[in-house]
Amino acid sequence: MSAAPTLFTTARALVARDLQLVWRRRGDALQPALFALLMVVLFALALGNEPNTLAEVAPAVLWLAVLLAGLLSLDSLFRGDAEDGSLEQWMLAPVPLAWLVGVRTFMHWATTALPLLIAAPVLGEMLHLPHDQLPVLMGSLALGTPLLSLVGAVVAALTIGMRRSGILVALLALPLYVPILVFGAGSVTAAAQGHDVVGAMLLLAAGLVLAVVLAPIAAAAAIRIALS
Repeated sequence: MSAAPTLFTTARALVARDLQLVWRRRGDALQPALFALLMVVLFALALGNEPNTLAEVAPAVLWLAVLLAGLLSLDSLFRGDAEDGSLEQWMLAPVPLAWLVGVRTFMHWATTALPLLIAAPVLGEMLHLPHDQLPVLMGSLALGTPLLSLVGAVVAALTIGMRRSGILVALLALPLYVPILVFGAGSVTAAAQGHDVVGAMLLLAAGLVLAVVLAPIAAAAAIRIALS
Protein backbone atom coordinates (compact mmCIF):
# COMPACT_ATOMS: atom_id res chain seq x y z
CA MET A 1 0.00 0.00 0.00
CA SER A 2 1.56 3.27 -1.12
CA ALA A 3 2.15 6.00 1.42
CA ALA A 4 0.10 9.19 1.29
CA PRO A 5 1.83 12.00 -0.58
CA THR A 6 3.57 14.57 1.58
CA LEU A 7 3.99 18.30 1.06
CA PHE A 8 7.48 17.73 -0.29
CA THR A 9 6.53 15.01 -2.76
CA THR A 10 3.58 16.98 -4.12
CA ALA A 11 5.71 20.08 -4.48
CA ARG A 12 8.41 18.11 -6.27
CA ALA A 13 5.88 16.57 -8.65
CA LEU A 14 4.30 19.95 -9.43
CA VAL A 15 7.69 21.59 -9.99
CA ALA A 16 8.76 18.76 -12.32
CA ARG A 17 5.51 19.08 -14.30
CA ASP A 18 5.85 22.84 -14.61
CA LEU A 19 9.46 22.55 -15.75
CA GLN A 20 8.44 20.05 -18.43
CA LEU A 21 5.74 22.42 -19.66
CA VAL A 22 8.20 25.32 -19.72
CA TRP A 23 10.65 23.24 -21.74
CA ARG A 24 7.97 22.22 -24.23
CA ARG A 25 6.86 25.84 -24.62
CA ARG A 26 10.29 27.42 -24.68
CA GLY A 27 9.14 30.17 -27.04
CA ASP A 28 6.38 31.26 -24.68
CA ALA A 29 8.71 31.06 -21.69
CA LEU A 30 11.18 33.44 -23.34
CA GLN A 31 8.57 36.10 -24.04
CA PRO A 32 8.81 37.92 -20.67
CA ALA A 33 12.60 38.17 -20.88
CA LEU A 34 12.49 39.33 -24.50
CA PHE A 35 9.80 41.88 -23.64
CA ALA A 36 11.92 43.31 -20.81
CA LEU A 37 14.97 43.49 -23.07
CA LEU A 38 12.97 45.21 -25.80
CA MET A 39 11.56 47.70 -23.31
CA VAL A 40 15.02 48.60 -22.02
CA VAL A 41 16.36 49.02 -25.56
CA LEU A 42 13.42 51.22 -26.58
CA PHE A 43 13.88 53.46 -23.56
CA ALA A 44 17.59 53.77 -24.31
CA LEU A 45 16.86 54.72 -27.92
CA ALA A 46 14.10 57.15 -26.98
CA LEU A 47 16.19 58.99 -24.39
CA GLY A 48 19.27 59.21 -26.56
CA ASN A 49 22.82 58.25 -25.75
CA GLU A 50 23.27 60.61 -22.79
CA PRO A 51 24.64 58.52 -19.90
CA ASN A 52 23.49 60.90 -17.17
CA THR A 53 19.91 60.96 -18.45
CA LEU A 54 19.79 57.17 -18.77
CA ALA A 55 21.30 56.70 -15.31
CA GLU A 56 18.57 58.84 -13.74
CA VAL A 57 15.72 56.76 -15.16
CA ALA A 58 17.47 53.37 -15.05
CA PRO A 59 15.90 52.17 -11.74
CA ALA A 60 12.36 53.05 -12.85
CA VAL A 61 12.84 51.54 -16.32
CA LEU A 62 14.25 48.28 -14.97
CA TRP A 63 11.51 47.96 -12.39
CA LEU A 64 8.81 48.68 -14.97
CA ALA A 65 10.34 46.14 -17.35
CA VAL A 66 10.30 43.42 -14.68
CA LEU A 67 6.79 44.32 -13.54
CA LEU A 68 5.24 44.33 -17.01
CA ALA A 69 7.12 41.19 -18.05
CA GLY A 70 5.59 39.31 -15.12
CA LEU A 71 2.18 40.73 -15.96
CA LEU A 72 2.34 39.17 -19.44
CA SER A 73 2.10 35.63 -18.11
CA LEU A 74 -0.13 36.36 -15.12
CA ASP A 75 -3.41 35.46 -16.81
CA SER A 76 -2.11 31.97 -17.63
CA LEU A 77 -0.99 31.26 -14.06
CA PHE A 78 -3.98 29.01 -13.28
CA ARG A 79 -6.02 29.16 -16.50
CA GLY A 80 -4.38 26.16 -18.16
CA ASP A 81 -5.02 24.03 -15.08
CA ALA A 82 -8.63 25.21 -14.96
CA GLU A 83 -9.20 24.28 -18.60
CA ASP A 84 -7.72 20.76 -18.40
CA GLY A 85 -9.32 19.94 -15.05
CA SER A 86 -6.14 19.97 -12.99
CA LEU A 87 -7.54 22.46 -10.51
CA GLU A 88 -10.33 20.05 -9.58
CA GLN A 89 -7.64 17.45 -8.86
CA TRP A 90 -5.79 20.00 -6.75
CA MET A 91 -8.92 20.49 -4.65
CA LEU A 92 -9.21 16.73 -4.11
CA ALA A 93 -5.52 16.28 -3.27
CA PRO A 94 -4.61 15.19 0.29
CA VAL A 95 -2.51 18.33 0.75
CA PRO A 96 -3.77 21.89 1.32
CA LEU A 97 -4.79 23.74 -1.84
CA ALA A 98 -2.91 26.79 -0.57
CA TRP A 99 0.32 24.75 -0.63
CA LEU A 100 -0.13 23.85 -4.30
CA VAL A 101 -1.00 27.46 -5.10
CA GLY A 102 2.16 28.59 -3.33
CA VAL A 103 4.31 26.14 -5.29
CA ARG A 104 2.76 27.26 -8.58
CA THR A 105 3.34 30.91 -7.66
CA PHE A 106 6.96 30.14 -6.84
CA MET A 107 7.37 28.53 -10.26
CA HIS A 108 5.83 31.60 -11.91
CA TRP A 109 8.42 33.76 -10.14
CA ALA A 110 11.26 31.36 -10.98
CA THR A 111 10.43 31.24 -14.70
CA THR A 112 9.60 34.92 -15.25
CA ALA A 113 11.23 37.16 -12.65
CA LEU A 114 14.32 35.15 -11.69
CA PRO A 115 15.88 35.23 -15.20
CA LEU A 116 15.36 38.99 -15.27
CA LEU A 117 16.86 39.30 -11.81
CA ILE A 118 19.95 37.47 -13.05
CA ALA A 119 20.09 39.66 -16.16
CA ALA A 120 19.57 42.91 -14.19
CA PRO A 121 23.31 43.81 -14.09
CA VAL A 122 23.53 43.54 -17.88
CA LEU A 123 20.35 45.55 -18.38
CA GLY A 124 21.68 48.11 -15.91
CA GLU A 125 24.85 48.49 -17.96
CA MET A 126 22.73 49.22 -21.03
CA LEU A 127 21.12 52.10 -19.11
CA HIS A 128 24.42 53.27 -17.56
CA LEU A 129 23.25 52.46 -14.04
CA PRO A 130 26.02 53.45 -11.58
CA HIS A 131 27.71 50.43 -10.10
CA ASP A 132 27.21 51.61 -6.52
CA GLN A 133 23.41 51.50 -7.05
CA LEU A 134 23.41 47.93 -8.36
CA PRO A 135 23.37 46.19 -4.91
CA VAL A 136 20.33 48.25 -3.88
CA LEU A 137 18.61 47.45 -7.18
CA MET A 138 19.30 43.73 -6.81
CA GLY A 139 18.09 43.76 -3.21
CA SER A 140 14.87 45.57 -4.07
CA LEU A 141 14.19 43.21 -6.97
CA ALA A 142 14.92 40.16 -4.83
CA LEU A 143 12.34 41.32 -2.29
CA GLY A 144 9.86 42.90 -4.68
CA THR A 145 9.53 40.39 -7.48
CA PRO A 146 8.25 37.51 -5.28
CA LEU A 147 5.80 39.98 -3.79
CA LEU A 148 4.58 40.87 -7.29
CA SER A 149 4.04 37.18 -8.09
CA LEU A 150 2.14 36.53 -4.85
CA VAL A 151 -0.15 39.52 -5.29
CA GLY A 152 -0.64 38.57 -8.94
CA ALA A 153 -1.59 35.03 -7.96
CA VAL A 154 -4.52 36.34 -5.93
CA VAL A 155 -5.69 38.48 -8.86
CA ALA A 156 -5.30 35.58 -11.30
CA ALA A 157 -7.33 33.33 -8.99
CA LEU A 158 -10.10 35.91 -8.70
CA THR A 159 -10.51 36.07 -12.49
CA ILE A 160 -10.07 32.38 -13.24
CA GLY A 161 -13.75 31.86 -14.01
CA MET A 162 -13.90 34.63 -16.60
CA ARG A 163 -13.13 34.22 -20.27
CA ARG A 164 -10.58 36.51 -21.92
CA SER A 165 -9.74 38.20 -18.66
CA GLY A 166 -6.28 39.40 -19.70
CA ILE A 167 -7.18 43.09 -19.62
CA LEU A 168 -9.14 42.66 -16.41
CA VAL A 169 -6.17 40.98 -14.74
CA ALA A 170 -3.98 43.93 -15.68
CA LEU A 171 -6.54 46.47 -14.47
CA LEU A 172 -6.86 44.71 -11.13
CA ALA A 173 -3.17 43.97 -10.62
CA LEU A 174 -1.58 47.27 -11.63
CA PRO A 175 -3.06 49.37 -8.78
CA LEU A 176 -1.85 46.75 -6.30
CA TYR A 177 1.59 46.78 -7.90
CA VAL A 178 2.03 50.56 -7.54
CA PRO A 179 3.21 50.56 -3.87
CA ILE A 180 5.70 47.80 -4.63
CA LEU A 181 6.99 49.75 -7.62
CA VAL A 182 7.25 52.96 -5.59
CA PHE A 183 9.26 51.38 -2.77
CA GLY A 184 11.34 49.21 -5.11
CA ALA A 185 12.41 51.85 -7.63
CA GLY A 186 12.33 54.57 -4.97
CA SER A 187 14.89 52.76 -2.84
CA VAL A 188 17.41 52.87 -5.70
CA THR A 189 16.67 56.55 -6.35
CA ALA A 190 17.06 57.28 -2.64
CA ALA A 191 20.42 55.49 -2.62
CA ALA A 192 21.55 57.63 -5.57
CA GLN A 193 20.66 60.76 -3.58
CA GLY A 194 22.52 59.56 -0.50
CA HIS A 195 19.45 58.76 1.59
CA ASP A 196 18.94 55.74 3.81
CA VAL A 197 17.21 52.85 2.03
CA VAL A 198 16.72 50.58 5.05
CA GLY A 199 13.15 51.76 5.59
CA ALA A 200 12.04 50.96 2.05
CA MET A 201 13.76 47.58 2.15
CA LEU A 202 12.14 46.70 5.45
CA LEU A 203 8.71 47.62 4.09
CA LEU A 204 9.29 45.38 1.07
CA ALA A 205 10.46 42.56 3.33
CA ALA A 206 7.45 42.97 5.63
CA GLY A 207 5.11 42.95 2.65
CA LEU A 208 6.80 39.81 1.31
CA VAL A 209 6.44 37.96 4.63
CA LEU A 210 2.79 38.96 4.88
CA ALA A 211 2.13 37.90 1.27
CA VAL A 212 3.87 34.54 1.72
CA VAL A 213 1.49 33.77 4.58
CA LEU A 214 -1.76 35.23 3.27
CA ALA A 215 -1.61 35.26 -0.55
CA PRO A 216 -1.73 31.46 -1.12
CA ILE A 217 -4.65 31.16 1.31
CA ALA A 218 -6.55 33.99 -0.40
CA ALA A 219 -5.82 32.59 -3.88
CA ALA A 220 -6.92 29.10 -2.80
CA ALA A 221 -10.19 30.52 -1.43
CA ALA A 222 -10.77 32.38 -4.70
CA ILE A 223 -10.18 29.19 -6.70
CA ARG A 224 -12.68 27.26 -4.56
CA ILE A 225 -15.27 29.97 -5.07
CA ALA A 226 -14.65 30.09 -8.84
CA LEU A 227 -14.96 26.31 -9.22
CA SER A 228 -17.88 25.79 -6.84
